[in-house]
Amino acid sequence: MNEYKPVHPTQRLEAIWKRGTEFLGSDLPIMCGAMTWISDPQLVSVMSNHGAFGALAAGNMPPEMFAEAVDRTFEMTDRPFAGNVITIAPNYLDHLDILCEKKVSHIIFAGSLPRGSEVKKAKESGAKVLCFASTASIAKRMISYGADGLILEGSEAGGHIGHVSTIVLLQEILFQFPEIPIFVAGGIASGKMIAHLTLMGAAGAQMGTRFVLAQECGAHEKFKEVFIKARAREAISTPQYSAKLPVVSVRALNNHAMTHFGELQLDLLEKLRVGELNRTDAQFKVEEYWVGSLRNAAVDGDVEHGSLMAGQSVGMLQQVQPLRTILEELVADADQAVAEVRARLAG
Repeated sequence: MNEYKPVHPTQRLEAIWKRGTEFLGSDLPIMCGAMTWISDPQLVSVMSNHGAFGALAAGNMPPEMFAEAVDRTFEMTDRPFAGNVITIAPNYLDHLDILCEKKVSHIIFAGSLPRGSEVKKAKESGAKVLCFASTASIAKRMISYGADGLILEGSEAGGHIGHVSTIVLLQEILFQFPEIPIFVAGGIASGKMIAHLTLMGAAGAQMGTRFVLAQECGAHEKFKEVFIKARAREAISTPQYSAKLPVVSVRALNNHAMTHFGELQLDLLEKLRVGELNRTDAQFKVEEYWVGSLRNAAVDGDVEHGSLMAGQSVGMLQQVQPLRTILEELVADADQAVAEVRARLAG
């Protein structure tokens, strides 16, 4: 089934990458983050076939559509991949059932905290479970629930983000929980950074923004062109206007969609004030906005009014490349970084 030749780590990298590759069942400890409308069967399967690790984004697909996407991914790769489920999505429990029934090798819980019973269900299907952890207390809870691995994602990342930077989370979580594989995300675009993260104890890294510029990524060409032209500081996060409407911050390139989101918040807050909406429905309207807005940009190419979700690493991206070339560059840069560290340690 797999007609691709996987990219392998160098001998220098094998030892420090072993924990991550064994956990993922891949040749490289490099994960492609699950990006709604972007991490589809095509991108996921090509990632895994090339020796890295793909994660299929459930988003809020209708269950039958997500089941079909899982089946298509299985048809396109015989290597491990993950299903990423959003715990706050209306179809979340159906998505989890589908991944368990179809025996997907890895299940990633994102969006919010899963219940212990849901982690148990995933593990009983035979899957390895990964949970996001944005604080030490959440990491402890996910480990107590039985998570097999953690993903810490700094606020530099694109899309829905937490409030703490990667460099702080490394100290708060990576250094404090050496007993469990931890993958680092947020602001990563180079092999050199992956090398240094794994030297610090990480099992591997997750990237999203960098892989948007893979030739095999189905995102609209206009979407990719904006990424190439963008600078890091243009990837901004959305504010929360009032505690009456809690919203998860979104990092994206600044355009009309960000302005419209501010207007949407104000409109929803007024409807909450006069009793036209309850908070749950208002929060659903927020997520509905982002899902539709991202589709407008990533699928339809409306880069003026659609959401351009991107991490701050976007400023380091320069061109569209074949995925294999990207992975080979990451490996070569990582190998050079390890060689440089060895040279420094040797004096």
